Amino acid sequence: MTTKYRLGVDVGGTHTDLVLLDAGSGAVAVEKVSTTPNNPALGIMRGIANFAARGIDLAAIEFFSHGTTITTNALLEMRGAKVGLLINRGFRAVQETQGQARDGNVFDYFFQKPAPIAPQSLTREIGGRIDYTGRVLEPLDENAVRQAATELKAAGVVSIAVCYLFSFMNPAHEQRSAALVREVFPEVHISLSCEVLSRVREWPRLSATLLNAYLAPVLVTYIADLEKRLGAAGVKTRQRFLMQSNGGVMPFAAAVTGYKTVHSLLSGPAAGAQASAYLPREDHLGARGLVTLDMGGTSCDIAFIEGGAPLEVTEGTVARRQLDVPALDLTTISAGGGSIVWIDRAGFLSVGPQSAGADPGPVCYGRGGDNPTVTDADLVCGFLNPDYFLGGTQKLDADAACAAIETKIAKPLQMTPAQAAAGVRRIVDMRMADEARVFAARRGVDLNEFALLPFGGAGAVHAAAVAEELGMRTIIVPARPGAFSALGLLCTDVLHDYIRSDLCPLDRLDPARAEEIFRNLEAKAASELAAEGLAASAAVFERDLDMRYAGQGYELRVPLGGLWREVLDATSLAAARARFDDVHERIHGHAAKEKSVEVVSYRLRVRVSVPKFSPRLGDARLPAPPPADAAKGRRFVFFAADRSNETTIYDRDRLAVGAAFAGPAIVEQFDATSVVPPGWQASVDRYSNLILKRID
Repeated sequence: MTTKYRLGVDVGGTHTDLVLLDAGSGAVAVEKVSTTPNNPALGIMRGIANFAARGIDLAAIEFFSHGTTITTNALLEMRGAKVGLLINRGFRAVQETQGQARDGNVFDYFFQKPAPIAPQSLTREIGGRIDYTGRVLEPLDENAVRQAATELKAAGVVSIAVCYLFSFMNPAHEQRSAALVREVFPEVHISLSCEVLSRVREWPRLSATLLNAYLAPVLVTYIADLEKRLGAAGVKTRQRFLMQSNGGVMPFAAAVTGYKTVHSLLSGPAAGAQASAYLPREDHLGARGLVTLDMGGTSCDIAFIEGGAPLEVTEGTVARRQLDVPALDLTTISAGGGSIVWIDRAGFLSVGPQSAGADPGPVCYGRGGDNPTVTDADLVCGFLNPDYFLGGTQKLDADAACAAIETKIAKPLQMTPAQAAAGVRRIVDMRMADEARVFAARRGVDLNEFALLPFGGAGAVHAAAVAEELGMRTIIVPARPGAFSALGLLCTDVLHDYIRSDLCPLDRLDPARAEEIFRNLEAKAASELAAEGLAASAAVFERDLDMRYAGQGYELRVPLGGLWREVLDATSLAAARARFDDVHERIHGHAAKEKSVEVVSYRLRVRVSVPKFSPRLGDARLPAPPPADAAKGRRFVFFAADRSNETTIYDRDRLAVGAAFAGPAIVEQFDATSVVPPGWQASVDRYSNLILKRID
């Protein structure tokens, strides 16, 4: 029988991780290569070439799933397309006024909003109006649309956003505008608000549409280039998917249609959170849930996994830009292995937010970097093995790292290099712990009841220090922590989210009207699945309602699962009202059951299941010391600034199920390093997870 493979690829700020799953045996192979920032596809192809060099038949890869920060980085660095905007006559100031929300310090008198994506010089007002019921009050001024397209084409615009009032009730004017623009300007990318975010509230809808227009050409160009390179290398499968912010994947075909680009903005971090939800672990650990610590080269992402699923939100911001699309509930800080260490004007030691990235990278990489980083500090403290980084394929220059820390940090602060490096670690560990603590408080999570799940290249190096700061007593290090996000790309389904706003008091809502809206969304989803080469018959449709008490300025998402069978009826809506009260009480601590309720929006999630990674369960064994050949040696490690401890170094690949040992110890493997400090003990469970427990 021919061997078939499934490939997950996660592009990070410093390294690109590839996980190749043998679909028959379940065996996993990992490659880790340097990210190529100018064109991430080059790094991906280098990793794929490494698999080919190991004898893998690339034509046997039947599934390709990709997590990327290509759109996130384009937004952070403002490298998107030149965007023009078509908007209703008299409403060109919506982008300037935005909303009342204000990020940062509310007492900052010098606060400035982010620069508009479509400046006023590239904004055109178009005559025509549709009211809140979807009725046409004034016909579309088609000549104005044609003239705007001509002017924007002459101005060098490559992408156009169209956002008219109440297009979620009647998209006709936006759709007609798109057709008119294409007559004049056929090569332009067009983003319609009725397709990007068909929901109430003008600024969030406009913001999402502008972001989509700004980033769509970037993603389309990248995907086209990657597709060519994959085909040329011999990866022939048409099952090529892109990770979304909601924890699901979408086909490349959906990514290039122009309307779903914004769903990729948290593609990279979402993959790790999704993998965490599928992490197998022993029941005896007793943890209610997981706190993820995804520490890579440029940042650290934190999420909560409860009830076997990551927490999810439908409103948020990315790079200070409003983006109200479904996404896993993540928080990100600039605390990665490549975060640059520096001394501020007040003479205090600081870490980040700038990162050395993949090029030139930390000083120890020997690629021309001269600013010390967190990775350099880890190396100086002894946590990293300079001769076994990436399994020995990349040598680290410990002397250069020590010299950089000594010159730029230790001497100005009158410290030894080891003290300065330990100080760097202390700062970055405290920052991650503080972020997790605040995030937990906002979500009502008791960290004492959760286990810490570190991954990414640097997660397990810093996990124990973060756990001690948070009072957490259990850490679960997965079998392949450095490539865990890439593994998450093989642990998810195809997901598409749809929304349609149609405000109505619940007590006046005709169940037939609600059923009609959901049926229309389902028909649209089935059509898009067919265009993407997916069978609608294999899809599962999940319905939700956004509901609120009358007069509230926000709504809550209420799942309808289990409340209806073939069609929605009055009983279903009554049950939805009761469920809304329960959700409101759980989140806000009270419910106003005597108040009337409004239905604001209808949500549909379409799920198409794809085969997933299934971990192999080892035989149960009694705890026992590791075999002698698992120990690689001993070295002194600075767990604190004032002293070093002689520490045993273990080879993780030689630690079998049941192996147990106490810290201080360091566990090395190809893709990551795990640290077991004094006061902690470690063991390997039946799923090959490394379990760290705080010793009482």
